[in-house]
Amino acid sequence: MAKYSFEFKMRVVNEYLQKKSGYGLLAQKHNISSKSIIAKWVAVYRKYGLQGLKRSRHRKTYSFQFKQHAVELYLSTEISYQDLALLLDIKSHGMLVNWVQRYRAVGVEGLKPQRKGRRPKVPDINTIQLTSTDEQAERLKQLEEENLKLRIEVAYLKEARRLASGRGAEKKARIVHSLRGTFRLKEILAVVNLPKATYMYWQKRFDCPSPDADLENKILAIRKSNKDFGYRRICGKLRQKGILVNHKRVQRLVQKLGLQVKSFMHRSRKYNSYKGTVGRVAPNRLRRRFNTCIPHQKIVTDTTEFKYYEVDAKGNIITRKAYLDPFLDLFNREIISFSFTKRPSSQGIMAALEKAVEVTSDCPYRRTFHSDQGWAYQMGNYVTRLKEEKIYQSMSRKGTCLDNSVMENFFGIMKQEIYYGHTYHSFEELREAVQKYITYYNNHRIKARLGWLSPVEYRLRHAAA
Repeated sequence: MAKYSFEFKMRVVNEYLQKKSGYGLLAQKHNISSKSIIAKWVAVYRKYGLQGLKRSRHRKTYSFQFKQHAVELYLSTEISYQDLALLLDIKSHGMLVNWVQRYRAVGVEGLKPQRKGRRPKVPDINTIQLTSTDEQAERLKQLEEENLKLRIEVAYLKEARRLASGRGAEKKARIVHSLRGTFRLKEILAVVNLPKATYMYWQKRFDCPSPDADLENKILAIRKSNKDFGYRRICGKLRQKGILVNHKRVQRLVQKLGLQVKSFMHRSRKYNSYKGTVGRVAPNRLRRRFNTCIPHQKIVTDTTEFKYYEVDAKGNIITRKAYLDPFLDLFNREIISFSFTKRPSSQGIMAALEKAVEVTSDCPYRRTFHSDQGWAYQMGNYVTRLKEEKIYQSMSRKGTCLDNSVMENFFGIMKQEIYYGHTYHSFEELREAVQKYITYYNNHRIKARLGWLSPVEYRLRHAAA
C-alpha cells in the first residue's frame, strides 16, 4: 500500500472540502487506488483536525480490557466499524474487524495478547495444579463461558427444529430473535456465527407483510388436494388458474414451506430375464415413436406386480400378489382400460383387451397395439383377436424395456405415489387404491407435455377443437 505525506493528504482533503471534486474524481486525479482512502482522510480530519492526518511514527498497543470494551460496544450497538474506530481513536478499523472475528471464533481468549516466539510445550492436564485463587477464578470463569455456549447451542437446535420454514440467514436471524429473552444478543451472535449487521437487516423485516402470502396460501391449497405435486405441477396448476408465476419462485416457496415431495426415491433392482427368443414374436413396429396426434391410434400395454399381506388363522403373515394389466393411449397418456387380478391369467388380459378394442374403435386409421414379448401377448386368443380387428401387433425387443418406456414410466409413477411406503392388508384394499389412482391419473393429474392439463382434459379440448 502506498504511503502518502501529510502535505499531500491535506491538499486532497482541502480540495474535497472546497467541493472542487468528489471522492472518485479526486482518486483518479491524484492516482489514489481507492476513493475510500480519501473518505477516511476526510472523516479523520473532521474528527481530529490536522493531527489525524499525521502518520504515527510509533506502534500503538491496546490492552486486553480496551479490546474487550471495543468488541462489546460493537456487538451491543448498531455502530459501524469505521465510526467506532474513530470514536475510540483506533488507528485502523481493520484492527477492530480482526478483534471481532477472533472474539466470535474463540471468545475472550482471542483478545488476550499472544506470546511471541516458540510456544512452550503444553503440559498434561492431569499435572496442572491450580495453586492460587486467581487461577481458580479464571478456570471457573472459563467453565461458565463454555457452559453458556453449550446452553445457547442446545436452545438454538431446539428452535431450529420448531421453525421449519425459512431459508439460510433469515431462519438463523429468527432463531436468534427468539432467544434474545434468554441470552444476551452478543453471546448468541458469537455462538451461531451470525454477523450483527445481517441480524439487524432481517430484524427490520420480521413484522413486514410477506409479498408471497397470497401465493403461499394457493400453493398450500393445491398440495392439500394433490399430495404428490412437486413445484413443476404446482406451477402448472397456478397457470391453469390464470396466475402467471415463474417456476423458480414456486420452487423457492415450496422449499420455504417444507412441501418437497418425499414419496419419490431412487430404487435399483438388478434383474435380467433374457433367455433368448421364446415363442412367436411380432416385429417392433412402434420403434420408440411414442408421440402421435391421432387419438386411439397407438396403444401400449404391459403387466406389473403388486404385493399385499394377509394374516392366516394361526397369526402368520402371508405375502400375496396381485397383477395390473392396463392399456394406455399414447395420444394423451390416458389409461383406457385395465384389469386387476390375483394371478396373471389370460381372462384378465383378454377382458382389458376387449375394453381397449371397443374404446379405440372410433379411430379412422389402422391401430397399433404394442407390448413386450410376454407369454400373455403371444397367446393364440390375443393374437387372433388383434387380427380380427385388423390391428397391428408390435413387440419390444427382448430385454429392452426402453422400447415400452411410456408404460414403464406410468408404473413407476403410480407405485411411487400409492405403493412404495404403503402396506396393504387385503386384495380389496389394494384394488380400491389402484382404481382410485387411475381415476385420479386420468382426470386430475396434470402433465407438462399436455400443457398442464390432465389426459381427459387434453382429449376433450382436442375433440372440441
